[in-house]
Amino acid sequence: MQSQADILSPSSNGVDGNFLQNMLLFARLLRGLSIPVTPTQILDLAEALTLIDLRVREQARDAARAILVSRQEHLELFDEAFDLFWRARERQELARINLGELLQRTPQGEIQYRLIQANREQKEESPQVDQEPLVDKIYTYSSVEALRSRDFATMTEFELQQVTLFMQQLQWSPAERRTRRRVPANNGDLVDLRRSLRQNVRYGGEPLVIARRQRKTRRRPIIALADISGSMDRYSRVLLQFLYSITHALDRVEAFVFSTRLTRITRHLRRKDIDIALDQTAEAVHDWAGGTRIGEAIRAFNFDWARRVCGQGAIVLVISDGWDRGDPAMLGQEMGRLQRSCHRLIWLNPLLGSPSYEPLTRGIQAALPHTDEFLPVHNLISLEQLAQVMSDAQT
Repeated sequence: MQSQADILSPSSNGVDGNFLQNMLLFARLLRGLSIPVTPTQILDLAEALTLIDLRVREQARDAARAILVSRQEHLELFDEAFDLFWRARERQELARINLGELLQRTPQGEIQYRLIQANREQKEESPQVDQEPLVDKIYTYSSVEALRSRDFATMTEFELQQVTLFMQQLQWSPAERRTRRRVPANNGDLVDLRRSLRQNVRYGGEPLVIARRQRKTRRRPIIALADISGSMDRYSRVLLQFLYSITHALDRVEAFVFSTRLTRITRHLRRKDIDIALDQTAEAVHDWAGGTRIGEAIRAFNFDWARRVCGQGAIVLVISDGWDRGDPAMLGQEMGRLQRSCHRLIWLNPLLGSPSYEPLTRGIQAALPHTDEFLPVHNLISLEQLAQVMSDAQT
């Protein structure tokens, strides 16, 4: 059995191979908990630990925390991970660390971190020899394929962090539209007389070269109206992460959220850091998890924003479960006006992913006659289907 000095200690002459290996294993543990750690930080930590007494636990922890942690919200989780790593005496104990269960959300919405009682369980089990390297034994809480089909509402905090990374890897390529501007093209449908005359000057004016041009194409803009009322609270944050992903993947995206009123959040989502973007969005929205008045929100968009952002054949996404306290007649009227002002109107409903769901609410029944597509948005597979529908829209 290895001692603590063997798990985390340099040799008297410097840093030996065992020490560096354990530093890499500790970095692997932190990255599995979504704490970013770079190779440069590991080298800095290895050098710093040669200057302190590793037998003093507080000195080692403070040095590692100062070098490896760059965000305040990661401090508590880092301390838990460090304590677990310090107590582990055998590789088998480290290999059984369950990363997913290190995160647990309280009913008040605050993140608490707790340790898996791996050491107690192992004392009750017979010792087993595991010759596989620890790097291959630390997994994320769920595989990619399992996460693709999981409903966002049933995911843990750790799984939602993994989903955010997968969202950023999705390929968004909305259909293109033909603009009025024409550009040179080898096989264009029109003759470019001016360029033809200019190119034939070298031939004495003989029309030997015929230049052509065609209409330029451009991606259609995307407009998203997301419901953040109380009935959508289970999906609100992950859908904001979805809006953040498409905002940074495409050049022309306008994002709005609504509950009892409409709020534009495009400027906040353009922040490079996703945490800062979502925090600023939450501060800008004053009716989060309130009642739902879809008709009034869409009316506000039609009269205040549609002329500015809804031109050039935009694709509009309305993300809502359809639960509405407003007037269904107003909702139907405003949905009809919105459909006439855009190229394609797509309603995304997270409840549609349930096999037993039926569109029986008054809001859905009023809106459905004016929608071009009615699609689910409850897991990664549904987002992939949405990307396909957007790319298949007619030019």
